[in-house]
Amino acid sequence: MTSEDGHGVADGDSATIRVLLAEDQSMVREALAALLGLEPDIEVVAQAARGDEVLAAARAHGVDVALLDIEMPGLTGIEAAAELHAACPDMKIVILTTFGRPGYLRSAMESGADAFLVKDAPAAQLAEAVRKVLAGERVIDPTLAAAALAEGANPLTDREREVLRAAAGGATNAELAAALHLSPGTVRNYLSTAIQKLAVRNRAEAVSTARDKGWL
Repeated sequence: MTSEDGHGVADGDSATIRVLLAEDQSMVREALAALLGLEPDIEVVAQAARGDEVLAAARAHGVDVALLDIEMPGLTGIEAAAELHAACPDMKIVILTTFGRPGYLRSAMESGADAFLVKDAPAAQLAEAVRKVLAGERVIDPTLAAAALAEGANPLTDREREVLRAAAGGATNAELAAALHLSPGTVRNYLSTAIQKLAVRNRAEAVSTARDKGWL
């Protein structure tokens, strides 16, 4: 049975929760889909292997809840969440990650995510999170929440993060300047400021520290 808005409805009064699952590793994606498929009130109606496929898939399948991995090609899960939140504000978003980095939690919440869970959480916990966000609740891994509070806010500006991300590949200041359409002096200043803020010795350590904290 199908409702007027295209969402599936189970027999009786309870509606089936239509889920999109975005994960670039096919074995992980298929395993999660199979586990969620065992739940009587949840149906995985769409899957995506890239972040830049998420919005189109969500729109095409009348999705209620999107489960997004962070590390995906095209767009990260956090970037895809921001795109979804802007285009489909009523859709609920759950971020899944292998990396329990406090900065990722803050970025996910700022992007419009309703839940943030690590992938090794039990399947029953993930299913319950899907139900809770659809009911208007927020669900956050308690260990990550505590770590995020202890860590504090990301001290880097958007431009400093952009320069650090570009510097991760080992490019020279001149190469960074050309790629980012900045002067070499400006690139040098951004890198220097980021190094000072992160209390490290060089840009390689700045990239590593910011990445470990989920600030890039």
